[in-house]
Amino acid sequence: MNLLIVTACPNGMVTSVLTSRLLEAAAHRLGWSTAVEVHDPKAIGSPLTPAQIANADLVIVVKTGPLSLQRFIGKRVAQSTPSEALLDPEGFLRSAADTASELQQADEADAAHTSGKPKLVAITACPTGVAHTFMAAEALQQAAVRKGYDLQVETRGSVGARNVLEADAIAAADVVLLAADIEVDVARFAGKRVFRCGTGVALKQPDATLDRALEEGAVLAGGVAASTGGEQKGEKTGVYKHLLTGVSYMLPMVVAGGLLIALSFVFGIEAFKEEGTLAAALMKIGGETAFQLMVPLLAGYIAYSIADRPGLAPGMIGGLLAGTLGAGFIGGIIAGFVAGYAAKAVSRWIPLPASIESLKPILIIPLLASLVTGLVMIYIVGTPVAKMLAGLTEFLDTMGTSNAILLGLLLGTMMCVDLGGPVNKAAYAFSVGLLASQSYAPMAATMAAGMVPPIGMGIATLLARRKFAQTEREAGKAALVLGCCFISEGAIPFAAKDPLRVIPASIAGGALTGALSMAFGAKLLAPHGGLFVLLIPNAINHALLYLVAILAGSLVTGVIYAVIKRPETQPLAVGATAS
Repeated sequence: MNLLIVTACPNGMVTSVLTSRLLEAAAHRLGWSTAVEVHDPKAIGSPLTPAQIANADLVIVVKTGPLSLQRFIGKRVAQSTPSEALLDPEGFLRSAADTASELQQADEADAAHTSGKPKLVAITACPTGVAHTFMAAEALQQAAVRKGYDLQVETRGSVGARNVLEADAIAAADVVLLAADIEVDVARFAGKRVFRCGTGVALKQPDATLDRALEEGAVLAGGVAASTGGEQKGEKTGVYKHLLTGVSYMLPMVVAGGLLIALSFVFGIEAFKEEGTLAAALMKIGGETAFQLMVPLLAGYIAYSIADRPGLAPGMIGGLLAGTLGAGFIGGIIAGFVAGYAAKAVSRWIPLPASIESLKPILIIPLLASLVTGLVMIYIVGTPVAKMLAGLTEFLDTMGTSNAILLGLLLGTMMCVDLGGPVNKAAYAFSVGLLASQSYAPMAATMAAGMVPPIGMGIATLLARRKFAQTEREAGKAALVLGCCFISEGAIPFAAKDPLRVIPASIAGGALTGALSMAFGAKLLAPHGGLFVLLIPNAINHALLYLVAILAGSLVTGVIYAVIKRPETQPLAVGATAS
């Protein structure tokens, strides 16, 4: 007999695995051939293929919650619970073979899928957890209202998870939409259809994103959604997503460390050198502790993004080695990828007997992946990357005014090209990484330029009010506030509607601001906060000149766009003429 075994116990993943193993062993004793699907993202294996389902004589489903059986319609199906199946596995299989009946229609979970309005749940998450996370959630919710869909969105921002999805909502959903630029835990979505995209896509094309999720969502198993035909594209964006995941987890450490260092300067630039003083304590907390943890966190969570929890330990070990070897954030990035892919390779390619398989994530993977990562960092990567980073740091510290202006021009341009997209995030990640090497000028230029597009759009709506519709003038007010908070995405509503004018105007102002910031020698110790960081003593030097740079670039952007924008067409009221 050709038997398919499906187990799904979301509240007890160990039960899912144990039930499948015992039933599979019992089936082999009976001389039956088997194929197993375990709805557990930590389990090894793939979803059942259409060919396996077509050739099956019997399907046994052991579950403790809702599970779609749509794909098994027309097959002989027996359903039960783990308590019944584990009592006497062989007897249970014989009984199931005798009592199984042909599945004529979908169960209740499928009925919800095929009738009524579509139900979706979503998670939005971006690297900084400030702008895209919440703007994408709002855009998706508005699109769902327009299309008549039932949608619940969980936001995973800098303040943690909000509107956390309940188990019942997940179980009833037709598809799970993951609009995330970083990796999120998908364990609770095992067995559900999942569709992945970036927050930028969800923000700019929310209606299409919801439709694609319903059409292209693929069943999740092994922690990965099955390919929907975009495998090569997904592979290209994987490295970028892993990097942003590391940066996302590192940011709070950078902010805390940088501001603590700035506070230590309140007592004097060199006051921390006097042991036993408050300035020395603040420097020890911020500079000697928080900043030392930056690179291990970056590397650890890059590896976590690649290989899940087993990659965390080797990633952090590699990151700490990068710091001690002088390889800095560049070495940390390399260590994170080496550790992540080493852990993933060990998990996938080293088979172990079932009796000791559980030791793999807590013993085998950390040991071998840490060994590989450590040896690579010490003997291959560490020294050359340390020399390269030292050269880069020396160049940044000693570059003349012309080189500084060119670097600021480049960073400012990159921050305004795509308003929170890949180019923007690349410039931001580069500048944040340099903070670990005590190079603070690029961070100042990057944040200043990132504030320009939304502030510039707000200025444009004030200078040329008649060219903007009332909704755009309201959006301009919001953009001003978002820009002051260093949320470049505040300009997205304008860029989405008129990209050929908004983007060049933003680039012109951002490039000017970045160049002026570098020319003024501005240095920023915190990677976020916008103008509010200026309230922290010594968080930035030359604060007045820094404000001048931001204002100059914002005015350039605002004036250019106010001039080149086409007026909104207004309907003309034509009155009746007297005859």
